[in-house]
Amino acid sequence: MKEVNKNVLKDAALRLMFDMKDEEYETLLNEFDIIIKQLVLMDEIKGLNDIEPMSFPYIDESFNLLRDDEEIKETLLNKEEVLNIAKNTKEGQIKLPKVVN
Repeated sequence: MKEVNKNVLKDAALRLMFDMKDEEYETLLNEFDIIIKQLVLMDEIKGLNDIEPMSFPYIDESFNLLRDDEEIKETLLNKEEVLNIAKNTKEGQIKLPKVVN
């Protein structure tokens, strides 16, 4: 596992465009230390590698959060109709405002 230190956190903050104070880095380092200690303890649990990982938190298969697919009965717009409605288009596509610098 890669060592988590202040330089690693500063690099990550820079990449994520976070502005952090020195005391925040210290707090984050302390929290990473706790997490790493917990992971080491989890490695010591016997038989943990023999358990199949869960892909969904509910074991009861009768419980389903997903909706049933339904056929859309409305008439869908074609591409030209959508482009005619859009405020800003370019080369056959809808141009959206920039959301990330």
